[in-house]
Amino acid sequence: MPTSPADTGARLPDVSELSYEEARDALVRVVNDLEQGTSTLEESIALWERGEALAARCEEWLLGAKARLDAARTTASDAG
Repeated sequence: MPTSPADTGARLPDVSELSYEEARDALVRVVNDLEQGTSTLEESIALWERGEALAARCEEWLLGAKARLDAARTTASDAG
């Protein structure tokens, strides 16, 4: 059963500081923990909230990557 950071004294990294890969891997762990179904209601809610924040962080990275690719394509087509 997953333990909350308060139970272990551990601090989870700030989601806004995670790379895409770190956020994605953490999100996979959260989903796996939720799918186990062994968490208390309070732990499940905390996991869900963390998962939502991690998913939003991944989306930020992906939108940023898309914008960079779109800009590169525009620059390439303007030059060509």
